[in-house]
Amino acid sequence: MKEQRKSYSQEFKENAVKYIQEQVKSLPEIAEEMNIPIGTLRQWMGKYRKFPDEPFVGSGHLRSQDQLNKEKDQEIADLKEEIAILKKAKHIFSKERN
Repeated sequence: MKEQRKSYSQEFKENAVKYIQEQVKSLPEIAEEMNIPIGTLRQWMGKYRKFPDEPFVGSGHLRSQDQLNKEKDQEIADLKEEIAILKKAKHIFSKERN
C-alpha cells in the first residue's frame, strides 16, 4: 500500500522556512523534528527564503547581518580590553618615582 502524500498550505511552508532560518539546528535535525522529508524542506527553502542570496543558519553559516553583529561584538570586547590595559599603564606610569 502506497503512502498518500501530505499537502501543506503556502502559509505553512513559509512559516516552516522562517522557522528553519531562525534555528541553529541543522536542516536534517529540523526535517526529523517536523517529520518532513529533507528534500521537501530544501525545495521550500529555494522558494520561500527571505534571504535568498545568503546561506541559511542550518548550513553552519551565519547570515551576513548576524556575522556583522558578531564581528562588532568582538571589536567592542577588544576595545574594552585595550582601554583596561591603557588605564593600568597610565596608573603605573603616573606613580612618582623616588
